[in-house]
Amino acid sequence: MVDIQTDDSGFKWLQKELAELDRYSIEIGIFGDDDSFYAMIANVHEFGMAIHAKNGKYLTIPTKEAGGRKASEIPGLFRPKGKDVLAVADKSAENGIKVMFILKESVDIPERSFVRSTFDEKNDEWMDFLERQIEKLCDLEIDAQTVFNRLGAKIAGDIQEKIRDIRTPKNSPITVQNKGSDNPLIDTGGLRNHVTWKLVRDDELV
Repeated sequence: MVDIQTDDSGFKWLQKELAELDRYSIEIGIFGDDDSFYAMIANVHEFGMAIHAKNGKYLTIPTKEAGGRKASEIPGLFRPKGKDVLAVADKSAENGIKVMFILKESVDIPERSFVRSTFDEKNDEWMDFLERQIEKLCDLEIDAQTVFNRLGAKIAGDIQEKIRDIRTPKNSPITVQNKGSDNPLIDTGGLRNHVTWKLVRDDELV
């Protein structure tokens, strides 16, 4: 007589991991608790913003000549009569001044969505990707946590690619001059590098 034994450990593991799929979700973006500066920058570009000077004063938009300095850090700075600029005297310049700042009552930063637009463009592709990862789980190759970590990495990577590739609306000429490039969302690369994902598990589900 042959003694046949069945090992149902794989089936039990699969049941557990399939249940885990309902517990997990992912959050994608630039998180304020990681870096509030880049979270603010992301919000401005994603939705656009109008920035107005306060109390009737002017916004000081630095030129390349300012070299990253504030107006208070540049000696001899003055406003030439009839011009909306702050400058320093420079005999070598054509008009005898070197412009350090442009004065503006307001600045409009246009919407350059890189999160919402990527979701609109890639959602179907992400769902197909998720289905393939769940198939791997059913084949006992990966667990539920890996399914969502892979999906998070995929989505974050696509958003980073969008930041790199977006070209419109263009930066203003002075911004291009200061940055040295015409890529609207790339300067130091900090914004792109801060796009990430977080795996969230709901421990209240039973």
